[in-house]
Amino acid sequence: MTRRIFIVRHGNTFESGAQARRIGAGTDIPLVASGRVQADRLGAWFAGQSIAIRHIFSGPLQRARETAERIGGTLGKSVDAFLPWLNEIDHGPDEGLPETEVLARIGADAIAAWDEQAIAPRHWRVDAEERIAAWRTYFAEEGEGADILVTSNGAARFALVALGLPLASLKLRTGAFGELTIEAGGQIDLRRWDFRP
Repeated sequence: MTRRIFIVRHGNTFESGAQARRIGAGTDIPLVASGRVQADRLGAWFAGQSIAIRHIFSGPLQRARETAERIGGTLGKSVDAFLPWLNEIDHGPDEGLPETEVLARIGADAIAAWDEQAIAPRHWRVDAEERIAAWRTYFAEEGEGADILVTSNGAARFALVALGLPLASLKLRTGAFGELTIEAGGQIDLRRWDFRP
């Protein structure tokens, strides 16, 4: 009995060429056109894999919900639930700022610690312990089949932390996903990370 878990980052919220800003839980914005294309491409990829999707879960913000709903629409499946622990993190004073300003305020070392070790910069609120506990509870559930969880870059990294699966970078690009398998005996295999169809 094997569970397959796909951890998907929502699609683009800024068009190419737009100034990148640090967007988290405090900014509820929809996908832009390229983000909808990414979501549809994900849906088409899942539809082409002959995977028995058991559940689709999503974070509560528009960008995650829309990505999940577009994937589900392609698969003929509704989103099962919008889960608060899949929500974006809170960037505190950096919310909405251009990435250059965030880097100037907290420094490259703080960004590297976040991307490589999930150590949040000062004043960011990520609820790390609660997120890790929620991921572990989810991973411990019984069952077989495949689940799709649509979330944010900030929340997704805690899945790897919860499982003790370090990577050189914990980041997921928009429209990309990671895939894990969990065997009946509890063995976990990270099959891929940051794969973008």
